[in-house]
Amino acid sequence: QVQLVESGGGLVQAGGSLRLSCAASGRTFSSYAMNWFRQAPGKEREFVAAINWADTSTYYGGYVKGRFTISRDNAKNMVYLQMNSLKPEDTAVYYCGASRLFVPKLAPYDYWGQGTQVTVSS
Repeated sequence: QVQLVESGGGLVQAGGSLRLSCAASGRTFSSYAMNWFRQAPGKEREFVAAINWADTSTYYGGYVKGRFTISRDNAKNMVYLQMNSLKPEDTAVYYCGASRLFVPKLAPYDYWGQGTQVTVSS
């Protein structure tokens, strides 16, 4: 079993940066693909980024590509999301999720955290 706890959210001005962290517990963390997804009030859940278990492949939603970077440190059981050039439309609760398969946007999440709020002011 994997437990996930997100942190690093906050209030930032448009054009600013934030780095989200996701701390995972469980000895099998390194065998999971990790994902970030987000949900804004009144909107559907939206895929943001994914990284495979070996840290050799990443995939991004089109609206964040070039601005966000996902990374992981299996030795520390951590996943990160570096967010640059933030826009007001990036405002949402951001979640990390673990999936057994690296099939971005399609693989179901076996585990996910409680989320961290990101608010981007214009």
